[in-house]
Amino acid sequence: MPQALSYPGVYIEEVASGVRSIASVPTSIALFVGWAARGPGDRAVRIHNFSDYQRSFGPLDRRSPLSYGVKQFFDNGGGDAYVLRLLGAGAAASRVVTGQLTIDASSPGLWGDGLAAQITLRPAPDAARFKLDVLDRNHSNAVLESFENLSMNSADPRFAPSVINDRSAFVRVTVGTNTPPAAGVNNLATGADGTVLTPGTAGFQTALLAQFGQGSVTDRIDLFNLLVVPGETDGATLGALQTHCKNRRAFLIADTPANASTTSLGAGLAATLTGVDASYSAIFFPWVKAPDPLQDMALASFPPSGFVAGVFARTDSARGVWKAPAGSDASLNGATGLATTLSDAENGPLNLLGINCLRTLPIYGNVVWGGRTMHGQNDRGSEWKYTPVRRMALFIEESLYRGTQWVVFEPNDEPLWAQIRLNIGAFMQSLFRQGAFQGKSPREAYFVKCDGETTSQADINQGIVNIIVGFAPLRPAEFVVLKLQQIAGDLAT
Repeated sequence: MPQALSYPGVYIEEVASGVRSIASVPTSIALFVGWAARGPGDRAVRIHNFSDYQRSFGPLDRRSPLSYGVKQFFDNGGGDAYVLRLLGAGAAASRVVTGQLTIDASSPGLWGDGLAAQITLRPAPDAARFKLDVLDRNHSNAVLESFENLSMNSADPRFAPSVINDRSAFVRVTVGTNTPPAAGVNNLATGADGTVLTPGTAGFQTALLAQFGQGSVTDRIDLFNLLVVPGETDGATLGALQTHCKNRRAFLIADTPANASTTSLGAGLAATLTGVDASYSAIFFPWVKAPDPLQDMALASFPPSGFVAGVFARTDSARGVWKAPAGSDASLNGATGLATTLSDAENGPLNLLGINCLRTLPIYGNVVWGGRTMHGQNDRGSEWKYTPVRRMALFIEESLYRGTQWVVFEPNDEPLWAQIRLNIGAFMQSLFRQGAFQGKSPREAYFVKCDGETTSQADINQGIVNIIVGFAPLRPAEFVVLKLQQIAGDLAT
């Protein structure tokens, strides 16, 4: 209402419409986890291209399937990812101490031994201040970073740790007393990569699973949709990751073993395929052959998960999360072949087990040729048999979870329920118009129910509002059946 109605005339009020739009969350933010030779090990770093990866974690490394997987993700259409580095025992940051100033590399690893710190003292009357240049010893002491007018006094606005530690990509500093360091060039040393953690080993699996769960590093990531651990094939480990994906409304893209064959896959993956949370994952076979830049472009075999994650992202962007990331358009960029060339007869039994195959097809080349989750076995009869159905549900759940936070603490009665129906209905209608559901009309495609039937008086007394949202998912046309019939000549008119 206006503050006061005092004079004769027209008064204008703005009335809230009650519409709170629900935004669609991203569907293909990937989280990559693995060992790398450098980079922070206490947090996940968000990147948007492979150059970002190189700045934080270094170049391609033959010891690190992670580095190749991230590159293959971006080469195949990925555009947004987190990277989490696993640290092996004995990893140490390079260090140099000059006077009361200690300079450490920003992350553990032998890479820090390639750095040097150049101290330049300022002339009087500012002799208590100095300049720090971070040099690249591997490239003729080229200046990587420069920090001017630093002080060793914690009360000074230019206190060295305050200026450097939150800004430098290469070093961290600590100070003792207020005494300025001596001028000169000081090489960082004694860095160590520690134990190289290889997928499939007990050390890798222990370090990997320690990053998941309540209060862990991954728990601090706001949103990721795809989980990729290139090269990890242990059934028990994948089962634990499936459960974490369920808790985070994410989807695991898993690899089959490098030496797997069409005859060994069924029994070897049985435990993983029948897990309770297996619908939150999909597994791919075989490994992919591609040129290796670190071996003079000779062909090498790589886990398929990095390639496939990029195909997921590319398909989501072009068609939507409701489209299966498979088919003639799901080509593997950068692949020159597959470790195992499959025939239709070999593909069939694996597909019925829920193992997604990569195929080399005439004209189309190397493509993803399977769209089932690990609950995709025919005998199971799971409603989450297909990858796009599971991922569509996760997308709707996450979007509605974030888009209905405003409901908390609102008066729990019909006006609130009407607003909920309006807002969620508008979101579902926008998806229907994009072709995300089955059905010719909204009534056939989805429903939103929130009223006195879903929320009883007992629920109201406990502060609960119940919302039921249903949708008719699009399932992929996995089998195309053509029926041909001859027309008898005497029937022609």
